[in-house]
Amino acid sequence: MSVLTHVLACLFGLGSWVTICGLWVELPLIVPQIPEGWYLPSYLSVLIQLANVGPLGVTLAHRLCPGKLNEATLIYSIVSLGAVATFLMAFFWRETVEIGGTHRSVPLFVLTFLVSAVDCTSSVTFLPFMNRLPPVYLTSYFIGEGLSGLLPALVALAQGVGVMHCVNVTTVGHASLPGNASLVPHYQPANFSTEVFFVFLMTMMLVCLGSFLLLNVLPCVPCEPPSSARKGSREHNASKAEQKFMITSASTKLHCHSRFGTGRYSWPEVAYIFFVLAWANALTNAVLPSVQAYSCLPYGNITYHWSATMAAVANPVACFIAMFFPRRSLFLMGTLTITGTAIGAYIMGVAVLSPCPLLVNDIAGSVIIVGAWVLFVLTLSYVKVIIGVILRDEGHSALVWCGAVVQFGSMVGALTMFPLVNIYSLFQSGDPCNTHCP
Repeated sequence: MSVLTHVLACLFGLGSWVTICGLWVELPLIVPQIPEGWYLPSYLSVLIQLANVGPLGVTLAHRLCPGKLNEATLIYSIVSLGAVATFLMAFFWRETVEIGGTHRSVPLFVLTFLVSAVDCTSSVTFLPFMNRLPPVYLTSYFIGEGLSGLLPALVALAQGVGVMHCVNVTTVGHASLPGNASLVPHYQPANFSTEVFFVFLMTMMLVCLGSFLLLNVLPCVPCEPPSSARKGSREHNASKAEQKFMITSASTKLHCHSRFGTGRYSWPEVAYIFFVLAWANALTNAVLPSVQAYSCLPYGNITYHWSATMAAVANPVACFIAMFFPRRSLFLMGTLTITGTAIGAYIMGVAVLSPCPLLVNDIAGSVIIVGAWVLFVLTLSYVKVIIGVILRDEGHSALVWCGAVVQFGSMVGALTMFPLVNIYSLFQSGDPCNTHCP
């Protein structure tokens, strides 16, 4: 029965971000057919963060009326809303509305906001619900959360998203002037339509809903033992845990513990954990995704597609590693965060140099940027799992704050990147067919 519970927890986590991740990997098919073009990713980032009104409301409800919010009913509601909104997106994603003489993809923006509200609210509802199950199932949930990015990427790969070749087109000149020949990208028809892809995303939301239903009603699903037993188990685990990261030097280490959760961590350590959580999510959910096209398209459309797909693979791989090596070391957390940040800085530098970044005419450039994206997502995804495991042991309220900090960090990252991309035009997209670089 534990295997069944692992599978159900994984499928439940699958619905956490599947719709938003699906939108990102489908961009090469959506962008050519809407007026916003490649500015769409930055618009999506802002819409996703505006949808944080959902988790904000849930967090305030937990704070102001503790114990009054029925999480099961809320999860049923938001997952059903996500399924309906994704289904409607299949029919209205390319529709536009004229505003001030300019056509805008208003239906796509509205439906994106709705599915974003669902996915963002999952951070402060799904994780606290998992607190009802024994800790071993939390990693299975994180694997499912990672698969919510991987499965859409694999389906998009089978769909043939973004497969293109350059076509030589000659423009007709005047009688006294010759025509000009140039290469233009020609996208091959996808194996199936964007509408079918959105129906697939809706199906994944229904799978999530069904899994949650079974987790609630099946008598074979184990529940967390009473609080006294949980306390004894936590003390046993704490006795075997690694030495925690030293916020200050050994001679000045704070021995007073906070009243947060079990009180195991001091206030500086609690602040450190939540700062790292916000920083990692700001980078992985908003800052770097906003410039992924700028960092990859100069190397070609295939490079962009593989970076998006392999980065999606890296997320569940990190969760799978965490299942066998659930390290709680705050020192390891900091080391991996610094490593992931350094890799992210390289990706950002490449995006700033677009359309002529380093090694733009060399296959090594493509290999390095794809590898950078994989390592970036792998390291920071493992950091987020470490924090999830730590906060799981600190109780229900800690997981609620975990979800709130995740969305706060993502919001700050998105609001920071939007003016840089859309107002100040700091980044320039590369042309996959006409690269004029030395």
